[in-house]
Amino acid sequence: MFNKIKLFEMGIVMDDALKLRKATYHLWTFTISKLISSFGAQVYSFAISFYILQLTGSATSFAANLICNILPRTLISPFVGYAADRYSRKMIVIAAQISTTLAIGGLLFVTLSSGLSLGAIYATTCILSITSAFSGVTFTSSITGLVDKERIQRAMSLNQMSISFASIGSPAVGGLLYGAVSMPTFLIMYMVASSFAVILESTMNFKLFSNRKTDAENEKKETMWQSMKAGISYLKLQPILMTIIWIGLLVNFLFGAFEVGYSFILIEKLKMPPTHFGITGGALAFGMLLMSIFFSVRKEVEFPLVLSKRGIIGLGMTIGGMAIPLLIIMPYSIVLAYYILIMFGFGILLIIVNTPIQVMLQKKIDDDFKGRVFSILETMAMALMPLGMVLYGFLYDIFPAHWILFFSSALLIGVVLYLARPSVIHHLHPELKEVRRPKKKAASFS
Repeated sequence: MFNKIKLFEMGIVMDDALKLRKATYHLWTFTISKLISSFGAQVYSFAISFYILQLTGSATSFAANLICNILPRTLISPFVGYAADRYSRKMIVIAAQISTTLAIGGLLFVTLSSGLSLGAIYATTCILSITSAFSGVTFTSSITGLVDKERIQRAMSLNQMSISFASIGSPAVGGLLYGAVSMPTFLIMYMVASSFAVILESTMNFKLFSNRKTDAENEKKETMWQSMKAGISYLKLQPILMTIIWIGLLVNFLFGAFEVGYSFILIEKLKMPPTHFGITGGALAFGMLLMSIFFSVRKEVEFPLVLSKRGIIGLGMTIGGMAIPLLIIMPYSIVLAYYILIMFGFGILLIIVNTPIQVMLQKKIDDDFKGRVFSILETMAMALMPLGMVLYGFLYDIFPAHWILFFSSALLIGVVLYLARPSVIHHLHPELKEVRRPKKKAASFS
């Protein structure tokens, strides 16, 4: 009997060891797959944007392609969340990647048969936007099923690393390929890379650590609308999650002050050459990459909301700091160095804000609601960011840029100080009170 118990315990230990090995495999296949999809999408976007501007010379045609990228994703996101929570996440991810490959294949066929046209480009961009929504939301919802709880932060950091690396490398690779190979060759290369991502994703076990209900437990059939309403109701019952989400959405909205102001100030006000402007953008991506690497190797953040709060305050101060060269006359070399430093710091702060919050959301949201919650977040963020950009574009045409930056900086800091006030933080991290409580003197009993 004793030997049977021993063998049973050994079997459990071996099973756990195999699961951890599989989780390690997932970390790397997930990262490589995301790198391929992110890199491919950004290189494609760069090459197609360049082609549209060369073909038409029209900003309207360029903007129409951007709308084809944003609008379908915003409209489809709520349905993506329903699908991610209702059906096999592995099948959705694989189907999305196969659809991406077929869409590029369709564009290749049109290019070879009748020549590349704006209509074909817009249609392909719409399809890629939809497949990206399905792949992105479903993959994000699957993190806790792919890796063990202790390595969620590492998984999120590696995901961010792949995006940052793609941001740094895609303009250079896109420019090189656009000048060196024909459009059909470029599309074939993208198809091959996308097919490789499909093969990687097919080897992953999306249920390895999953806590989703089985089909038998979830037998009562909900309509799509009932399921989406259930996701919103779930969020309303999670006040801390709602606070984190509101902070994220308001930061996204106020981020418009930086997005619009950065380009407006450097290009329009300071007349910075395109090469130097590109270097400052590279500094942002480099800062994000370095901080993502740091988070991937360090232990999990103990008090994520505290760290994110400090990071948002830092972002607010950085946004205000962008106005300094408008008020103080400096040599051009100092201005360039200043903005490289500002953008590098901004990239670091973005990861400090995002990674701990993403890890917290992964752990706090129930597996059965992750798809719907993340899709709601994506829909609201995708809607608020363009709104913020339009509003700030209007404001920068009317008011001095430095006043807009100072006001937005103060508003961002004020919002996070209120929404992440001490009572909210102590409710989420009650153990923080114990850490900060001064030790009583031991001499009282002597």
